[in-house]
Amino acid sequence: MKRYLILADGSVFAGEGFGAPLTTAGEVVFNTGMTGYQETITDQSYNGQIITFTYPLIGNYGINRDDYESIAPTCKGVVVHEVARRASNWRNQMSLDEFLQRKNIPGISGVDTRRLTKRLRTAGTMKASIVDTVDDHAFDQLNALVMPKNQVQQVSTTKPYPSPATGHNVVVIDFGLKHSVLRELSKRQCNLTVLPYNTTAAEILDLAPDGVMLSNGPGDPKDVPEALDMIRGIQGKIPLFGICLGHQLFALANGADTYKMKFGHRGFNHPVREIATGRIDFTSQNHGYAVDPASVEQADLLVTHIEINDQTIEGLRHRNYPAFSVQFHPDATPGPHDATHLFDEFMEMIDAFAKRA
Repeated sequence: MKRYLILADGSVFAGEGFGAPLTTAGEVVFNTGMTGYQETITDQSYNGQIITFTYPLIGNYGINRDDYESIAPTCKGVVVHEVARRASNWRNQMSLDEFLQRKNIPGISGVDTRRLTKRLRTAGTMKASIVDTVDDHAFDQLNALVMPKNQVQQVSTTKPYPSPATGHNVVVIDFGLKHSVLRELSKRQCNLTVLPYNTTAAEILDLAPDGVMLSNGPGDPKDVPEALDMIRGIQGKIPLFGICLGHQLFALANGADTYKMKFGHRGFNHPVREIATGRIDFTSQNHGYAVDPASVEQADLLVTHIEINDQTIEGLRHRNYPAFSVQFHPDATPGPHDATHLFDEFMEMIDAFAKRA
């Protein structure tokens, strides 16, 4: 079935439809990963976005039960150059086409993803739509689209839930949590309690946790103002570790600022340098916002990591409190495992804080 991807700047990309036969609209972005499409599609940080995969063949190993980052993905669409006709992997349970049909996510294949990516790098991310017909009505509908401001509210859990174990008691604030964050904490025997995005500092302190994790999530960090008071209310009292959106919220809570990037970082080939040691990790990333370097100078924060390609801030540490954050995904799903040691550093911070108390 012939379908079209149309962009807000008037660009049109023709292709063949697969997945759910729906018309959709959202912000179109590109991901440079060569594998990990299941983890990417089910990552709630892609809420409201149409994902373009730059790797030319997607779907070749199918979908399996183990690689979900969420059960109900909320991305708006998938764009590929070629979708695999047959999936081949011993873990495969269904094809990418079947998976997208089940999840009501439309896809379009046969697109010149190289040209599309170059367009997004030049013009920046923009609104887009997958449609059956290219006409004035389709563009009018796209131009009238208002991007939501409640993306974290859409994907966060509405009620607390536990993941029991026998180690450190860690509270995880769910802004759009990836399952792999829970997996890494569970590997370290953490007794986890996952809480909604709008949980207050008092509610967290009532649980007497040993540490608090601020998860990843979608959208503009400035759309989650309730999280800032919570962070200010617990830092210094409990060790704190933020990832991705959690990193941006940690920065805002401490007086720094954030800005929207032209086309963001999405993929797992991003080199990051740790300033103190010179260590370079290749990291998994998925974000469209970043911390403003000039604003950090007036905050009680130290820059700990820098992205080598464009010098964006990739890590922060509080000057006075046991609290740190990174812009990338040390949980590494999908992507390299270079930075999983940060979860160990979080455990060490919890132990050190407990000895001082």
